[in-house]
Amino acid sequence: MAQPYPITPNLVVYFTDGATFGYGNFIIGDAKNGIIGTNTMASSSTGDRIVDVSSQCVKATLGGGYNLLQGQFQAAQATFRIVDPNGDWNPSNTASPYYGYLTVNRKIRFTANYGTQGYFLFSGYIQAYNYSYPKNQEIGYVDLVCTDAFRLLALAGITTVASTSAGETTGQRIGKILDQVSFPSSMRAIETGSTTVQADPSTLRTSLAAIQNCEFSEQGAFYINGAGNATFLSRATVEKSAGGTATFFCNDGTGISYFDFKPAFDDKLIINQATITRVGGTAQSASNAASVAKYFPHSVNYDNLVVQTDADAANIAKAYVATRAETTLRIDSLTLDLTTPNYSAGITAALSFDYFSNVRFKNVGIDGTVIDKTLQVVGIAHEITPNSWKTTFTLSEPLVDSFIIGSSLYGIIGQSTMTY
Repeated sequence: MAQPYPITPNLVVYFTDGATFGYGNFIIGDAKNGIIGTNTMASSSTGDRIVDVSSQCVKATLGGGYNLLQGQFQAAQATFRIVDPNGDWNPSNTASPYYGYLTVNRKIRFTANYGTQGYFLFSGYIQAYNYSYPKNQEIGYVDLVCTDAFRLLALAGITTVASTSAGETTGQRIGKILDQVSFPSSMRAIETGSTTVQADPSTLRTSLAAIQNCEFSEQGAFYINGAGNATFLSRATVEKSAGGTATFFCNDGTGISYFDFKPAFDDKLIINQATITRVGGTAQSASNAASVAKYFPHSVNYDNLVVQTDADAANIAKAYVATRAETTLRIDSLTLDLTTPNYSAGITAALSFDYFSNVRFKNVGIDGTVIDKTLQVVGIAHEITPNSWKTTFTLSEPLVDSFIIGSSLYGIIGQSTMTY
């Protein structure tokens, strides 16, 4: 891509002889991909054929994050448009350098270089090749439709998880589920977790469903990060993240400028009644009577959780309601235009933010009215062409309310929520 922004995007496809999770390249200085004796220093045993197609890519759309309505992280998805003047991406072209290698579920990685820093924005697997063949001498193209490892975990059915026992933490159980499907240990960042789980129920389900059961039982976060690493954050980490330093965005020149934002004020995220049931346990319910009287009942029900005790289930119900019983003006999304002149701080934020990065958003209206909110990033999307790069953050109040000592927002006695 030739572009009017000071960022170099890179798109690399890994053609292999078989289905593998890892990316097979040793990266000096990288905490996860630069471990001597663990990471692969050259082509893997499956025969990685690494092809840089950056110069052929004319459009990239990628994004992922937390589904606020479903209460869990979703798969990150991406589509990369590749121009194909020579028919190299035609799987029937025997003269193509890729002939015999164009097949689904091959690895792909999209990165960006800005200044001296490199950023992983998407690492996943090609799910489909959508072709547009030439007509009237037009140049053809192919869209590489991609999804991160969530999709592969959702396709891998399991029954019994080996070497598990009651009393393990959620993080320990997630690690063993990943072992079950041979997810590389070098591609994991799994915290221990604060909640213990019961013995594995040994029911038929997908490995992703089993992991997300642990994620919800913990009230933590499980997702695949931009480098392709399976990441699990404990409840304590998720709670504490809201107390971190917020990056300031404002339209009056006092903060990083932004291109657009989308406010919302509705009831779609209200939850004032929750019933939580563990495997073999009794249903545990929590309700906020004031919220029910104000907004009508908004109820959820989650069952078959692997938490070890009914008390754990009751704590989840209480925390879920305490966090979601009220509604206020939201900023659903914030969009940055990375072609903005002199936009170093904005570009750095767009490329470096991860889930749970903190944002202070301020909008000063032409009438002098002000919206001023401190929120967290729960979704990140990029839309890129040779002439444009826009990054959109999905924003939310903290996913789990907690009392944070020393915080001017979440450490107010008599006002801030105290959860387990």
